[in-house]
Amino acid sequence: MVYTAESDPLCYPGTTVLRNKLDLIDQDELDEFETAMFVIRSGEPWPEGELNVAHYLSLHYHLFQDVYEWAGQIRTIRIGKGGNWFCYPEFIASELGRCFQELAQANHFIDLPPAVFANSAAHLLAEINAVHPFREGNGRTQLTFLAMLTENAGLPFDPDVLERERVLDAMIESFAGSEQTLSDLILDIIS
Repeated sequence: MVYTAESDPLCYPGTTVLRNKLDLIDQDELDEFETAMFVIRSGEPWPEGELNVAHYLSLHYHLFQDVYEWAGQIRTIRIGKGGNWFCYPEFIASELGRCFQELAQANHFIDLPPAVFANSAAHLLAEINAVHPFREGNGRTQLTFLAMLTENAGLPFDPDVLERERVLDAMIESFAGSEQTLSDLILDIIS
C-alpha cells in the first residue's frame, strides 16, 4: 500500500518514488534494491546501544544506509496509510521519547513471563507504529527492534512466525486500538 503524504521533497518530482542512492525511479526496482540491502544489513551485527531513541534511530540507519541518504533521520512530513494519519512530524521526537522512556521504566521487559512480555511488547510496537518516525522502513525496523528486545530479555525469537499478512493485520489492528492480535503474534514468536 502506498503512503499518503503531503508534497514530499524526498520523492522524485511527479512521482511517489523516494529519492535513493541509486537514483532508481521505478518503484519495483527500488523495492527490489531496498529488500536486498535490508536482507544483507539485517544479517550483520546490529548496532550496539541502550534500547533507547538514539539506538532505534541507529538501527534504522544500519538497515537502510545503502538505500536512503536520510536513513536514521526522523521524517519531516505528514504521512498516512489506509486513510489514517501517523503522528505529525512536530510531535515525533517527544512521542518517540515517551515510548522509550516507558520501556526504560519497565526495565526493557526483562524477567517478565512470556505472556506479559508479549502484551508489553505489543503495546510498545503499537505505540511506535502510530508514531511512524521514518519516511520508509518503519515495520522492518520495528520487527528488528523486537528481535533485539527479545534477545535482551533472554527470550527466543522465531522469525518463521513472521508471515507478512499476519504481521500487517496485527499492526493494522493495533493502530485501530486492539493490541491482542499483535500480542498473540509476539507470544508465538517467543514460544
